[in-house]
Amino acid sequence: MTPFGEKLRALRQARGILLKDMAAGLQVSPAYLSALEHGRRGAVSAGLVHQVCQFFGLIWDDADELAALAKLSRPRLKLNSAGLTAAQTALANRLARELRNLDPETVAAIQALLNAARPATPPARPATAKHRVRAAAVDPEP
Repeated sequence: MTPFGEKLRALRQARGILLKDMAAGLQVSPAYLSALEHGRRGAVSAGLVHQVCQFFGLIWDDADELAALAKLSRPRLKLNSAGLTAAQTALANRLARELRNLDPETVAAIQALLNAARPATPPARPATAKHRVRAAAVDPEP
C-alpha cells in the first residue's frame, strides 16, 4: 500500500462510500481505484489528485496533504547509484532486499534517522562545463 492509497481508502471508508461509487464519481474503473488503494498502480497524476479533492471537498491543508502523499507514492522505485559511494550503494541494495521484512517500529526509526540527517538545504549540484561557459559569457570577470 502507498501513502496515497492508504489515505484514499481512509477517506472513502470514513464517508461510507463504496469503491464502485467513488470510481464512477471519478470516472475511473473500480479495478483502477482498487489498484491505487492497494499500491499496485504507479504515480498518480495531478489531475486525479484534483478530482479526488473535489470529490471529497478537500481544500487547503487537506488538499496539500493529499498532493504530497501522491508524490511519495511511487510503488515501483528505481535508484541510480552512479556517483554514490560504495557504502551508499550497499545500503540502497540492502534496503531493497530487506524493506519488506522490517516491522513498523524499525521503519519509523529509519525514517527518524533520515529526517535527522537531512541537510537544511539540498547540496548544490556542481556546474557542468556547459553551464560554466554560459555563465562566463553572461558575467565575464574583469
